[in-house]
Amino acid sequence: MTTAITVALLVILLVIGLPVAFALLLSAAVGLFLIGGPGLVLGILQTTPSTAVSSYELITIPMFILMAEFMIVSRVADEMFELIGRWVRRLPGGLAIATAISGAAFGAVSGSSTAAAATLSASSVPTMIKHGYDPRFASGVVAISGTLAMLIPPSIALILYGLLSGESIAVLLIAGIVPGLMVLAVIILTVFTLIWIRPSWAPRMDDEFSKESHSVAALLFLLLFLIVTGAIYLGVATPTEASAIGAFGALLIAVGRGTTNLGMLRQAVYRALRTTAMIGAIIIGAQVFGYFLTITQIPNLIISHIGDMDVPSWVILIGIICIYLVLGMFLDQIAILILTVPIMLPLIVHLGYDPVWFGVLIVVLAEIGLVTPPVGINAFVVSRYTGVPLEDVFIGVIPHILAHFVVIILLVLFPALVLWLPNTM
Repeated sequence: MTTAITVALLVILLVIGLPVAFALLLSAAVGLFLIGGPGLVLGILQTTPSTAVSSYELITIPMFILMAEFMIVSRVADEMFELIGRWVRRLPGGLAIATAISGAAFGAVSGSSTAAAATLSASSVPTMIKHGYDPRFASGVVAISGTLAMLIPPSIALILYGLLSGESIAVLLIAGIVPGLMVLAVIILTVFTLIWIRPSWAPRMDDEFSKESHSVAALLFLLLFLIVTGAIYLGVATPTEASAIGAFGALLIAVGRGTTNLGMLRQAVYRALRTTAMIGAIIIGAQVFGYFLTITQIPNLIISHIGDMDVPSWVILIGIICIYLVLGMFLDQIAILILTVPIMLPLIVHLGYDPVWFGVLIVVLAEIGLVTPPVGINAFVVSRYTGVPLEDVFIGVIPHILAHFVVIILLVLFPALVLWLPNTM
């Protein structure tokens, strides 16, 4: 009964729009109060905040966020889109392909799918519509391309999964590279398929974007990405150290290119602090809720119950995938990770699956949730920044959602697609 009351309260708080951190804290506090009274609640609330955010690895999140903010104010992301657009402009759907590649590139410096979607919306959708692209087609490509930031290192989602699961953050970040490239390839193939069916959606381009060369911006971006990811892969630096190097390198780029002033840098730091505080609050709430789960032994009960079921493990895995797809329709990726990893991960390990592979799989599933109605956050972001009606964005992204299931099937059938590259570290 205590568990039912606590879970029901959490669901109600999330449905009415209370921030995830406070929903977790309040519901967990009520559950702990019902179990052990005010003494238990106060004892946990007094010690949890300091222990939850004192992890050395947690520094990775604000450093990578700061790196992204500095890269944004330096306008390197916008110039990368211009450059990639010139490279592929003569291909069928060249601007859409440039958007997908730019989504991967921006994901390599942001780690935030929402930020990637907002940036791509402001830069690529107006350009595509100007050149005669169908608005639904253009907005759908942008919405799905923004999700690449969840897989391409440095992925905030994978870092958070590492903190929740205890798995190596370095291994998780490297494990996201091959699936990220697979998703990029699927997006591009989907673009080609749609244009083959409806050529009028993406007229061919004969003119160039801009005569200005952005080769220096591309070189700086690639250099920073290789330094950060290469340092992690080669073991030269931990993810925390690599994130600090990345933030400092992005600051040097922003200052050295002369495109920023002190006020812009101050705003970048402020935005990074605000996002970090939000994630920190969620982690504290998740830790308190985790104590409730531990005391009530809910994960152990679930594992015991499923272990007694006479069904193959792949059937249970399909059920778990369906749960994540449904949750993605209503919750953002951070909330999904916070709520499910403490329960699902022990079950996955019990079934014999690799926890690193599972982390990448649920991030891909969360990608679908970001563009799935009724609460596809990326779709809302694209609609807001472009003025394209929300229902048109959802219609435009449906083919990409269907194509994503191909990636999920491949990852389930061939776990080596995720685990091969980390095993070479």
